[in-house]
Amino acid sequence: MKTYTLFCVFRATVPLDSYFQLSRTQATMSSNVLAGRSGNSSDETVVLSDSESDSSSSTEVEEDEEEPEGALEEALGPAVLRVSGSAQMAPPGDGSGEPEDHPDPGDTAAQQKKTTPIKRTNLAGPPLSLEEEESGDTCAICFEEWTNAGEHRLSALRCGHLFGYSCIQKWLKGQAGKCPQNVYLKSCTNKYSLDHVNSLEKEQMLRRKAELESAQSRLQLQVLTDECSKLRQQLQELKALMARHNTNSTQQPGNSRSCFPGCLSSSQGQHKYHFERAFLVSQVGSCRVMAYCDPLSCLVVSQPSPQNTLIPGCGIKMMSAVNLKSSQYVPIHSKQIRGLAFSNRADGLLLSAALDHTLKLTRQVQRMPPHPIPPAIVQELGLVGLTTNTVVQTYNTGRPIWSCCWCLDDTNYVYAGLVNGSVLVYDLRDTSSHVQELAPQKSRCPVVSLSYLPRMASASLPYGGLVSGTLEGACFWEQKTSNSYRPHYLLLEPGGCIDLQTEASTRHCLATFRPNRNHNCLRCVVMELTSTQLTDGVDDVICSCRPVQTLTAGPTCKLLTKNAIFQSPEDDGSILVCAGDEASNSAMLWDAGSGSLLQKLPADLPVLDVCHYEVNRNSFLATLTEKIVKIYKWQ
Repeated sequence: MKTYTLFCVFRATVPLDSYFQLSRTQATMSSNVLAGRSGNSSDETVVLSDSESDSSSSTEVEEDEEEPEGALEEALGPAVLRVSGSAQMAPPGDGSGEPEDHPDPGDTAAQQKKTTPIKRTNLAGPPLSLEEEESGDTCAICFEEWTNAGEHRLSALRCGHLFGYSCIQKWLKGQAGKCPQNVYLKSCTNKYSLDHVNSLEKEQMLRRKAELESAQSRLQLQVLTDECSKLRQQLQELKALMARHNTNSTQQPGNSRSCFPGCLSSSQGQHKYHFERAFLVSQVGSCRVMAYCDPLSCLVVSQPSPQNTLIPGCGIKMMSAVNLKSSQYVPIHSKQIRGLAFSNRADGLLLSAALDHTLKLTRQVQRMPPHPIPPAIVQELGLVGLTTNTVVQTYNTGRPIWSCCWCLDDTNYVYAGLVNGSVLVYDLRDTSSHVQELAPQKSRCPVVSLSYLPRMASASLPYGGLVSGTLEGACFWEQKTSNSYRPHYLLLEPGGCIDLQTEASTRHCLATFRPNRNHNCLRCVVMELTSTQLTDGVDDVICSCRPVQTLTAGPTCKLLTKNAIFQSPEDDGSILVCAGDEASNSAMLWDAGSGSLLQKLPADLPVLDVCHYEVNRNSFLATLTEKIVKIYKWQ
């Protein structure tokens, strides 16, 4: 390699005369250069040449430049060493210098050394690496082989890097004295860093794409889950219609049946509800109502603020129905919450009604089980508010609200039952006020319960509408259009009705009555909602209800409780009823068809609310006291 040939010339132990000889002028120059090298060897540029004529031409190139050399002089240094490639070469000039030796005219080897690249000399020195051997034959600027004479003769900078003289001369004039090797090294480093950054950006892009695909898949799964729930509901409706048809066709006149029409007597076998887990919701009590959200798989319970001095008011606590774990308290209202309801929408909107005269809509904090979509993905897909737990809408009714529910035929509408017996209809697209008031024509008692029956192909009641229950009676508000309702007053026992619940698929309702002078115990009356066409007129229809089963409990009922009526987990068309019994501090589970008591679920305090729900094809029953929620599983 030429890079080491230069230094090996000065380190070689073999006499230099065996390789080349110097003329007098060259010897004088060499002695001056070597003397200068003893002071600072880094200030020199070494130029290997065949003849003095070459050195003269190189000197003329340096001296004839009219512009200041600047960085070139600083890089090349003050001294130039010219080494002859042949011991027989005659000195240039006018011949005044007497040469020590005369070349042989026939010897052409010395002439060839002027134009041929410098060959490596086998001098004593350290072995060269493969990388040095590959990179030492050419100039690092033009990538051409340098020569030992002429414009492209071998030259070295202070840093020790070797280049062709003409290339390095042009380079240093334009690069402010920077060595090309250092510039290339920096460029390579920058290129490596740029490649690293590009690789990182590509990885981030792929990760973001994967998160987007995951979020979209979860949303698609949620949509399919909703469709599956609707299909399951339709299947249950068809089963109920088939059961009704079979019952009517096989029933003989005079044959008394304990099972009401449309429902079969439950064959329970060994299945029943088993205790699963209990949650302490509030140590001070005052819990009131519950609600279950099927899209989010979570149960919410109303409770007073655990830090009433810092955050007064009431709110909710969420509990996962999948892993049975509770989450943090969410403040919503300033006074006690009397109603909670979820729609069948997939966005997790919670409707809450309280005694502070407000009806509020709240988005839930996260999906249950907790696999939240990242906020960046939420923003990318436009799902604003999906991972926030904030009140998104508030309606002020001017009066205490005792109950609330959603319209299941059009989820843009919600209902609020007031203390004066009126029902206010709200359109979520109108944030100013209610769009309609359903005023009672008889009593002005508080609306203790509201539930909506969706339109469906039912032989008994094909119409959809709102069922409202007060302390003195009940009314079915048939929904004719989006803003038109027709009232049908249901004939119930006068006074003492504390709750009215419905079962949508079988069109049955459950009315709970307090003990009175005629009845000394709590009674749960199962009734079937029916419609009768009086004439051929479209509006000449009367909707009514008729009792089909009466279930009795203890002699005490001081609290306004909420009960449940639902289809049996056995999926045989039978109906179950669960209601709280204050006398025994328990929840009573009956078969509505036969009227038999199936189970008695114990509680430490009176049961205030009962909620039935399903998770992953498993049936659960939740009972609420003023402090504790107990979960039971059907198995």
